[in-house]
Amino acid sequence: MTEPSLQQQFDEKVASEIAIEPRDWMPDDYRKTLIRQISQHAHSEIVGMLPEGNWITRAPSLRRKAVLLAKVQDEGGHGLYLYSAAETLGISRDEMIEQLHSGKAKYSSIFNYPTLTWADMGAIGWLVDGAAIMNQVPLCRTSYGAYATAMLKVCKEESFHQRQGYDLLIQMCRHGTPEQKAMCQDALNRWWWPSIMMFGPPDADSPHTQQSMEWRIKRFTNDELRQKFIDVTVEQARLIGLTVPDPDLKWNEATGHYDYGKIDWEEFWNVVKGNGPCNKQRLETRKKAWENGAWVREAASAYAGKRRQRQQEKNAAAEAAAA
Repeated sequence: MTEPSLQQQFDEKVASEIAIEPRDWMPDDYRKTLIRQISQHAHSEIVGMLPEGNWITRAPSLRRKAVLLAKVQDEGGHGLYLYSAAETLGISRDEMIEQLHSGKAKYSSIFNYPTLTWADMGAIGWLVDGAAIMNQVPLCRTSYGAYATAMLKVCKEESFHQRQGYDLLIQMCRHGTPEQKAMCQDALNRWWWPSIMMFGPPDADSPHTQQSMEWRIKRFTNDELRQKFIDVTVEQARLIGLTVPDPDLKWNEATGHYDYGKIDWEEFWNVVKGNGPCNKQRLETRKKAWENGAWVREAASAYAGKRRQRQQEKNAAAEAAAA
C-alpha cells in the first residue's frame, strides 16, 4: 500500500475508535509523540518513588510503613509496565534510561520538590496521585492499544494510592493533635500549586495538546483536566477542615466551576529546566541506582543466555533422536 493509503487507513481507525497496535502502520510523528509521552510517564513513576521512599524508615507505625512500602513498590511496577509499552514502539529501555540520565528526557516536575514531614505522604497520595488519576483514567481509552492496556492496571493501583493518602490526612486532621493538623495544612500549602501544575502548561502554550487530541492519544486538554481536579479537590479539603491556599478561589455559579488564582508558570518552567529544589538530587540518585544495579542486570542476562543455550541443546538432541 502507498503511504497516503496507509495514512487514510490509520485515520479511519482512530476516528472509529479502533486501537492502533504495535504492528500497525502509524505516522512517524505519532510514534515519536507516543515515545516521548510514554517514556516520560515511565520516568515519572520511577523518579516518583524517591520522595516517598525517603519516609519508609521513618513511618510512625508498622501499618503505615507497610502501606507506604507497597505504594512505592507499585510505582516501580508502573514504570516497568510503561517502559514495556514504549518498547513496542521501537525504542530500547537502555536508550530511554540514557535519555533520562542525560537530561534529554523529562519527568513530572512535581517530583523535584522535597518531602519535609510525614504529612507530605498524605498530600502526595491525595493531591499528586489524585492529579495523576484525573490525567490517566482517560488514557485507558487512548488510541494506542499497548499504552491503554498498561494504564488499566496502573489506574487501579493509583486509585488505592489516592485513597490511602487522603485517609492518612483524615486521621491526622480529625483524630490527631492541633500540631498534626497544622502539619497537614502546611503540606497542602506547599503541594497545592505544584499539583495543579502537573497537568501541564495552559492549552494556549502547550505545543503537543492539539495534535494529541486529534490522534486521540489525549481525550481532554490540560486546562479541562486541571479544572476537573480543582472542582473535586476543593470539596475534599473542606471535608477535613483544610483550606486551599488560593485567596482568589471562589465558586462561579455561571460556569458551575471554581475560579482560581494565577498559576506561577515561571516557577513551573524553572523546575522543568532543571532548577527545582531537588532536580540534581533526583537525577544523581537515579544514576547511582542504575550504576549500582549493573551487576544484577549482567547476572540476569548471563542466566537468560545459559537457559537459552540449554534449551537449544535440548531441542537439537530431540531432533537428532527423532531423525
